[in-house]
Amino acid sequence: MKKKHIHFVGIKGVGLAPLAIIAKEAGFIVSGCDVDEEFITDELLKLSRIQPIKGFSSSHLGNVDMVITTGAHGGFDNPEVQEAKKGGIKVLTHGEAVGMFMKGELFGRFDMTGISVVGSHGKTTTTALLATIFSQSGLDPSYTIGTSIIPSIGASGHYGNGKYFIAEADEYATEPAYNKTPKLLWQYPSIAVITNVDFDHPDVFKNEEDIAMVFRKFLGNIKRDGILVLYGDDPYAAFLKKSFPGKTITYGYSPQNDFVLRKARFGDRRTFFWVEALGTNLGEFCIHVIGEHNALNATGAIAVSLEVGIGINKIKKALMTFSGSKRRCEFIGQSRFGSIVIDDYAHHPTEIKKTLIALKKAYPKKHIVCIFQPHTFSRTKALFNKFTHAFSDADEVILMDIYPSLREEPDPEITSQFLANKMSKIHKSVTFLSKACDVIQYVAQKETDSSSLIVTMGAGDIYKIAQKVAQKKPSVSSQ
Repeated sequence: MKKKHIHFVGIKGVGLAPLAIIAKEAGFIVSGCDVDEEFITDELLKLSRIQPIKGFSSSHLGNVDMVITTGAHGGFDNPEVQEAKKGGIKVLTHGEAVGMFMKGELFGRFDMTGISVVGSHGKTTTTALLATIFSQSGLDPSYTIGTSIIPSIGASGHYGNGKYFIAEADEYATEPAYNKTPKLLWQYPSIAVITNVDFDHPDVFKNEEDIAMVFRKFLGNIKRDGILVLYGDDPYAAFLKKSFPGKTITYGYSPQNDFVLRKARFGDRRTFFWVEALGTNLGEFCIHVIGEHNALNATGAIAVSLEVGIGINKIKKALMTFSGSKRRCEFIGQSRFGSIVIDDYAHHPTEIKKTLIALKKAYPKKHIVCIFQPHTFSRTKALFNKFTHAFSDADEVILMDIYPSLREEPDPEITSQFLANKMSKIHKSVTFLSKACDVIQYVAQKETDSSSLIVTMGAGDIYKIAQKVAQKKPSVSSQ
């Protein structure tokens, strides 16, 4: 029987790369194309022996049976997608494909039990935590996580023999130009985790309430006998809990939650925390990544794991191996002058604030230098005032040009220089440096030593700066 061939348009994206790996491990022929530019998934694809084709052309399709595309690179207007539709080849978006993979239809399996992780923040980390616990407990789950390498499990995508399919559930539009359906609505899980509700993606949503309504609609996708695991201290928790007729398990800081995060302490890039469940002390847990927000994510993962029958000792042992994922408070190394260099994906004011608080608690004596690259004009404009106040735990802030999205037009009304001017009125040290080469040169000239910590933040390509700063002789000519 001929193997089916799936072609991924935009295969380097953190959404499609894990799906391509799942498809390959499931026995499909996999191909894909993308731009000739460095992505964090390059290493991931190389390890999986998937070689992306450079550029986009209708000639790339060949005898493919299915095309899975991203909303980027033109979405449905991409020449490869258009050619596929002309030829009657089935075309799925990333969101649709995750839903189909979770159902097991593509693999001829109907025993898959879906677990979806939803939320404005913490989705990737919580999904990675669940995949780590389930994998190391011998359940061999399938999973798709929106990042690259995850040290505790390897690749961010895997097709397992077990019944569980764990998926990060994105609230962004299926295809920004033609289908505004939030991606998560293609998933029909048995268990769903909602980490929080916050305003983001202003190019798609009007406000926080708009996002809460999408999450509420998603609750209708959970199987009838399914379970909702919910961050109980969120302002929208009561609204969501009331909207779900099935079993709900809450976690958080407040004692009225089913799972309570009692306290957390930090040391040597680790977080130690204690959890109480329904009045029973579960004892101490440890993850090799800093931040109380990460302990909170782990508490949600503990609740799910116990619910499916994983023993507490197995959970503790698995969490001990968890050292985060690519671009989530990732330790990169040291600068040639001895500064700790960390890279983080934070691109929303809430995420920035939580990460800087975590770094300040973990490294109270360090001079924290935050290099931030705003992501998208629409987000920077809509959350401008929140960005202004998000960096209070950094001793020094360096702002770069806004990293634009291909899905929106540049907006001359908003720039990083405007943000720097506003921030300088309330923050003691704010510098605007337009390009990566300027930032690298500035850091090299300052000769920040072991008393400093440098953290790069943003959803664009700022991670490349962290890599260069952590070299013994950082390049100052790179863009």
